[in-house]
Amino acid sequence: MEHMVTDRGNEPHTDFIYCCGAITEVLKYGPCQLHSGHKVLFLIIPDASLAVEGDVFGLNGQVEHKLAFLRKHVPRETSLVLVGHSIGCYIILEMMKRDPDLKVLKAIMLFPTIERMAQSPQGKVMTPMLCHMRYVAYLPVFLLSLLPDSLKSSLIKLVLSGIHYLDPTIVQPTVGLLSGDCAANAMYMGGQEMRKVLERDNTAIEKNLEKLIFYYGASDHWCPVQYYQDIKQDFPHGDIKLCKNGFRHAFVLDAGREVAEMVVEWIRGDMSFLFFF
Repeated sequence: MEHMVTDRGNEPHTDFIYCCGAITEVLKYGPCQLHSGHKVLFLIIPDASLAVEGDVFGLNGQVEHKLAFLRKHVPRETSLVLVGHSIGCYIILEMMKRDPDLKVLKAIMLFPTIERMAQSPQGKVMTPMLCHMRYVAYLPVFLLSLLPDSLKSSLIKLVLSGIHYLDPTIVQPTVGLLSGDCAANAMYMGGQEMRKVLERDNTAIEKNLEKLIFYYGASDHWCPVQYYQDIKQDFPHGDIKLCKNGFRHAFVLDAGREVAEMVVEWIRGDMSFLFFF
């Protein structure tokens, strides 16, 4: 897979761009700018991203935000490999539904929260807070945001100390999330997810089934095994996997590299003929 990314010597770098009127952070690996000579783009869509205007924080706004990014910054002829985690999987399905002309080669759906979120074990716990009492949480989050970053780092390490193989690189990005605006936006988005992510969009899945790879957790409180069993029954010919490695929903905490290597193996055979640049 050494030819999957051009300019392999480049280090990862971050750009901040305006998209849908919002400041958007884009972490890139490879060339700074895409052009028609770049045949394939791997686009990773995690949980909700940050923005500042309108309802781009909302679920519908996040879908339109990603589509606007592709229209403005990615050549239309570029083929796409979409990788989503959690609500990012719902966003991917909506993107493919709203713009069926997207050149999506594969869409990887990691721990997909694409249905019945409020009915999941974690959803039952979080729905009252996110939908009815989220303003109560603003004050403690605001107070946390006033702490120096060094103290925030220590608190994060303490909270996550029970994870034996914690990836130390996640601490600093997590510090960045402990801002009042970021937390408020995340809770707003979460409340919309509980209200709007209801029934699975079987029509969109059926239309794109050959492009989709689903990966469900064996002990995921956001998308329990029953959801895996249900979608497996409804789409017996789909590429729908159940985790056998004990990865948690928030796999980036301790298994980011392992999941990345696994995803590469899934797509290596199907797409090796594309990586000629």
